[in-house]
This record gives sequence, structure tokens and C-alpha cells, in this order.
Amino acid sequence: MLDLPPVDQAATIVHRGAMDAVLPRAQALARWIDVNGYQSAGYPREINLECPDDRDEGVTELQAPMAKP
Repeated sequence: MLDLPPVDQAATIVHRGAMDAVLPRAQALARWIDVNGYQSAGYPREINLECPDDRDEGVTELQAPMAKP
């Protein structure tokens, strides 16, 4: 287990499937941050929620720290 440093706010989205298909979800998250008047406030994170043998069945939470400018 790894302890991550706390962040004040983060936008999150869940990706279901292989990580080589994650780009559209990450782009949607970035667009949401921009459209809603936020800006990036740190390094994005990927939290693997389910790691089955079949990579196409994986579940990953993408987290993007954000702040109001």
C-alpha cells in the first residue's frame, strides 16, 4: 500500500477496460476541469480498483488534482 499526499480538490472519473484505451477518459476529465473553470493543481493519479487477469476487465479511477485560478 502507498500513502499519497492529500489534495484539496480532485476531479475523478472511472475507466473500465484496458489501460491502453484510457486516453478518451483522461481527455474527458481534462475537458471537465477546463469547462468548469478549474486548473490542474498537481500530478494526476491512477488508482487500480480491480486488477483481474483479463486486462480488458480492469477498473481504474483517474484523479486529477485541481483548483480555482
